[in-house]
Amino acid sequence: MDDSPADPLVTADAALHRLIEGNARYRAGHPRFTGMRPEMLAELSHGQQPFATILGCADALVPPELIFDAVLGELFVIRVAGHIHAPDASASLDYAHACLDTPLLMVLGHEGCGAVRAALESRARRASSDPGIEGLVEAILPALAEVNAELSPDRQLSRAVEANVRLAMTRIADSAEGRRRLEAGRMMLVGAVYDEGTGRVRLLDVV
Repeated sequence: MDDSPADPLVTADAALHRLIEGNARYRAGHPRFTGMRPEMLAELSHGQQPFATILGCADALVPPELIFDAVLGELFVIRVAGHIHAPDASASLDYAHACLDTPLLMVLGHEGCGAVRAALESRARRASSDPGIEGLVEAILPALAEVNAELSPDRQLSRAVEANVRLAMTRIADSAEGRRRLEAGRMMLVGAVYDEGTGRVRLLDVV
């Protein structure tokens, strides 16, 4: 008996292409999604088969389903401030790996991220942040190691956003489940940054 997992319904390359095409429709103002018919809701109630998992920021201006013009059931979305690889996010990612077998995992940062800005400000002050966000800031601070403090604030923030995306990617790739799926060739890991001013998603790295 063959216990190997079945191939996903779409390849990782096809999934990434669908995200890029969806973002192009979103930016052009020509979305597919204009509402759900009752029969579509009834069909989706039987289960989900998303083609991609998105680890993104909780920022209200960065909803993956909208910026990728995805309909219900197409994306498995995990949102946490600063898209940090926290325990809850990690458990949700493991669920996506084990139960949904999505071929593509994207870490989606965004320009002007408030959580990343708070980490930069904490580094500049060399002091702890507000207790309410201290854990969040501490999770992001390692990403700032390669960000030059002599850059302008805007440049620092842009570089820090990219570095934070890459940090989350590294943590996912180094996790037991992430490493297993990457080594088995069952997952593409992609880093990207969303520009709120233009609506464009810019790809950074592909693993």
